[in-house]
Amino acid sequence: MARPEKVAQVTDVSQRLSTSTAAVLTEYRGLSVSDLAELRRRLREEDAEYKIVKNTLARRAVRDAGVDLPADLFTGPTAITFCAGDPVAAAKVLKTFAKDHPGLTIKASYVDGGLLDAAETAKLADLASREELLSQLAGMFDSVLAQPARLAKANLDKVARLLGAYQDTYDGDPAAAEGGPTGDEASPEAAAAADGEAADGAASADDADSASADAEPGTDEA
Repeated sequence: MARPEKVAQVTDVSQRLSTSTAAVLTEYRGLSVSDLAELRRRLREEDAEYKIVKNTLARRAVRDAGVDLPADLFTGPTAITFCAGDPVAAAKVLKTFAKDHPGLTIKASYVDGGLLDAAETAKLADLASREELLSQLAGMFDSVLAQPARLAKANLDKVARLLGAYQDTYDGDPAAAEGGPTGDEASPEAAAAADGEAADGAASADDADSASADAEPGTDEA
């Protein structure tokens, strides 16, 4: 008859397998107590738990949970990472930790009802995590929302440049902007001077005619 503590362990592992978003199987051969404590701490930050289980109990728990995991995965010192949150984030922690601690080996993972081998689990760790995706999405939204403001500012700047160019062209000569005469052509003094010159020219012409008329009788007398 099975001892109550073993039954409790099998039940606990079985329930975790059924309710977790993912489970990553690892071998922890050669890891020290402090190494395991550090790994557990990092995984807890990603809403995951690292639990060492006996292989015989793990096989029984897998069977009770109806999870399809090969029995040969449960050999050697085995631990299961149960993910309550984003499995990608937990896989990243395990992959990074394994680089610095060769005693940690990723065997396989169970994600969304499917089995991933060690290589596929490593690829899972290379994906963008939920937080990274949310950050990227927020950046995209900020860019889209900021675009109308940038366009409006660009249009206002363009209008300001056009008005500045217009002002520089016709500065000090408002008549030019209306298509009228410019410079001396629009000056009253210039108009008066022109009228005076015309009058003087007319008077000179009259004087010449009078002198010619006076000279004609003298010519006949001669």
